Amino acid sequence: MSEPKKAVVLLSGGIDSTTVLAIAKLEGYTCYAMSFNYGQRHKSELEAANVIAQVLGAETHLIQNLDLRLIGGSALTSDVEVPKDRSESEMSDHIPVTYVPARNTIFLSHALAWAEVLDASDIFIGVNALDYSGYPDCRQEYIKAFERMANLATKAGVEGHPLHIRTPLINLTKARIIQKGVDLGVDYSLTRSCYDPDRDGSACGHCDSCQLRIKGFREAGIPDPTHYKDSSS
Repeated sequence: MSEPKKAVVLLSGGIDSTTVLAIAKLEGYTCYAMSFNYGQRHKSELEAANVIAQVLGAETHLIQNLDLRLIGGSALTSDVEVPKDRSESEMSDHIPVTYVPARNTIFLSHALAWAEVLDASDIFIGVNALDYSGYPDCRQEYIKAFERMANLATKAGVEGHPLHIRTPLINLTKARIIQKGVDLGVDYSLTRSCYDPDRDGSACGHCDSCQLRIKGFREAGIPDPTHYKDSSS
C-alpha cells in the first residue's frame, strides 16, 4: 500500500485558508495545519483556526509563536490605525499599511521546514491575486520564485524529492472562493477575516478585509454569517 500524501496547510482562520484546507482534504491529503501567533491585533483568527482545523480533520494543528511586533512596519502588528472604508481603486492603488513585511516568506519558510521533516510533498497557501489588498507576496511570480528557492535550499529538493507550493485560489474572485467552499461543505461562520475586531471578536465591517468579505458574499449570493459591530455592514 502506498504512503498517504501529506501536505502542510497554512491556516489563518479566514475564508481563503479554510477553503484551501477543504480542497487539500478533498484531494486526499493528510493535512498538517500551521498557524502563527505573530503579535497580530486580530488574534481571534487563531481561535477560529483551531476550531477549523478540528472540524475539517487536520492531522495536527501547530501554532508557531513569532513576535513580529519587534520588527513592526505594519498596522497589524502596531498601534498604527487600520485603514477603513476604502474603495476598490484605493485598495489596489498602493501597498497598504496592513502589509506585514515579508510575512508570507516567513510563514512559508516555517511550513517548508515542517514539510521536510514530515516528508510532505506539498504546501498549500490561500494567496489570491484578484480580490486582495495589493500585497506583493500574494502574486503567482512570488510563489514560483519561492518554490524554486525551496527546492534549491532543502535536502529533499537536492535529493530529487521536489516540494510544490499549491495555490488553488490564486486566480479566483472572493465570490468564487466562497461558492467553492460552500460546495465543499465549509461552514464560513467559523472563519474570521477582520483586521480590527472588537475584544469579543466582532468584525469592524470597514477594514479592507471586511470589505472584501462582504463583497464576496454579496456577489456569491450567499448570506454572510459574520457578526459585525456595525449592523449596517
